[in-house]
Amino acid sequence: MAAKPDESRANQTLNNSGGRQHGVITGRALLLGAVGAAAIGLLAPWAIHVLHASYMALDFSTPAAVALLFVLVAGPNLLLLRFRRSLALTTAELITIYTMMVIASAVPTMGLTAQVIPLSTGAHYYATPENNWAETIVPNIPAWAAPQGAAPDTPVITYLFEGLPAGGQVPWSAWVPSLSAWIPMLLAVHFVMICMMVLLRKQWVDNERLAYPLTYLPLALAGADSKGWPVILSRKTFWIGFGIAFLAGSWVGLHNYFPPVPSLKLVQSVALVKGIWSLSFRISFPMIGFFYLVSLETSFSLWFFNLLTQAVRAAMTSLGIASTENLGIYGARDPILKYVGTGAFLALVVTGLWVARGHLSLIWKRVTGEAGPEVDEKEILSYRVAFWGTIIGLVLIGWWLGASGLPALVVPLFLLMAFVFFIGLTRIVAESGMAEAVAPAIASAVVPGWLGWGVLGDRGMTALGLTYIWTSDIRTFVMASAANSLKMTGVIEAKHRRLFWGFVIAILVALVASMWLTMTRAYSQGGVTMSNWFFSGSPQAAFKWVEDWCGRQPSPSVGGWVYTALGAAIYLVLTALRFRSPKWPFHPIGYCIGSVWLMDQLWFTIFLTWLTKGAILRYGGMVAYQNMRPIFLGLICGQFTCNVAWVFIDWLTGHTYNQIFWI
Repeated sequence: MAAKPDESRANQTLNNSGGRQHGVITGRALLLGAVGAAAIGLLAPWAIHVLHASYMALDFSTPAAVALLFVLVAGPNLLLLRFRRSLALTTAELITIYTMMVIASAVPTMGLTAQVIPLSTGAHYYATPENNWAETIVPNIPAWAAPQGAAPDTPVITYLFEGLPAGGQVPWSAWVPSLSAWIPMLLAVHFVMICMMVLLRKQWVDNERLAYPLTYLPLALAGADSKGWPVILSRKTFWIGFGIAFLAGSWVGLHNYFPPVPSLKLVQSVALVKGIWSLSFRISFPMIGFFYLVSLETSFSLWFFNLLTQAVRAAMTSLGIASTENLGIYGARDPILKYVGTGAFLALVVTGLWVARGHLSLIWKRVTGEAGPEVDEKEILSYRVAFWGTIIGLVLIGWWLGASGLPALVVPLFLLMAFVFFIGLTRIVAESGMAEAVAPAIASAVVPGWLGWGVLGDRGMTALGLTYIWTSDIRTFVMASAANSLKMTGVIEAKHRRLFWGFVIAILVALVASMWLTMTRAYSQGGVTMSNWFFSGSPQAAFKWVEDWCGRQPSPSVGGWVYTALGAAIYLVLTALRFRSPKWPFHPIGYCIGSVWLMDQLWFTIFLTWLTKGAILRYGGMVAYQNMRPIFLGLICGQFTCNVAWVFIDWLTGHTYNQIFWI
């Protein structure tokens, strides 16, 4: 059978590439990846803080990284493939660049920079005579955790939120001590996350074969299955999907510029029970693309369990069943469901480790020297380094938490729960394509819920308020970025260890770029004029929660322990039924996150995708599914490219509040 034209072109490309190794991480790939990381470090905070435009790096979907890869592949690299093949970037190089941008995406906003600056100073700035934070919270914050001279009404903090007077300079020297305390600890958190994903990569990728839907598009753009040639760009169906999403997004942008242009409504809300249950119907093009790539069992379970949870919440409200506990604003809406979801996450992680016990045994043999280097030769770190890196990193983080005021007896439980949520959510993203997701609760809230105020005291509660910087709104973090990145290392044939240093470079470059931009813009225009959530909502949410706990001084929650155990038991039953009954229709991960607020927004998109994919498979089979897949990849690429394009248009025109998409 004759080869297709695009396959022939790909083969010709390989034959005329000067004998280059296509599976090696090169210096130029690391350099270009660093440039991409710097671009994201500047673009993401500029978009949300200055332009108030679409999010570029707020979620696991990493829109900026996807769009920049597309521009690179469809632009200069495609020209090089056609006219100077020996200079074109190889698949391994493109994936190296992309993974560095994905890692960098976890730094500028939700993952680090936009959290640490406002949250480390929020209690000082928002202290008022009414809330009494200056007497109850600020004294419990270590002096080194905030800028020098940090006290209510001191200029270093006031100017951060309100802007410098004319001729003023950013007080970098005042920030050096606190950033020197925060940044090493947060980098240790990132390092532990990478180490953990190195230890679990083979289990998730090779043994359990998780879906990793977020990797399909970048691998296709990099030509992973077509010998380096981006065949997907020659598919008309890809451009149909791309065009639908790009034009829909541009319509939104045009309406924001020219109000007479009719608005495009992609979300509607219907009140099923007035004042109790309102159902949201939202269409998200990228999420349609991601959910098309997961199993019908998974997508069905995601929307089913969310609707079930919404119905349960409505019934609880109608019957007056409610908890008075304050577990913060993150995750599920109801404290009871927060505890139930926590139990589900605990069971998810524990059963996952039990299933991986054979692989973990192999890791231990490598750590103790009983197994040879061939066991981990394709990992970006040896198992020995990853294992001891995890242990030493956790010890350092624990020591830091103790120094910040968290009681020593609480530190191990807090770290356990923090990483239960990180690992559990990472697995859900890898398996279900939930590119926009949060955990049902956060460690900072459930740990005091279980233990009560008496074990922690005001100082311990304040320390937990500071942990909101890295454990609260976990819509993106390095662990999930690393998991998706490591899935794509299959295209790398040798010198895998270089990718670890690529990750390090990406984190540091994005950190420096985003820190510089965020600080300079905050001091020049005033943080309160920047992202309302990061500079107002987030810090106030953290310390209002601390204020409430220190004021009420709750006892340990017996109900919290019971609901957590119930949540774990339900997960175990669902898992047992799934493996015992071939026709069991439910995947337990739908139950794990069915209660979170983001699922309330996404259920309809998931339902539509499940319905569409089911019809395609039923009437067209796997051939039709494969043929239609480029359309759905195009929806992802078109939306994210549109978002980045309009950010640049906004930058050129000075237009603000032109948000093309939220989810």
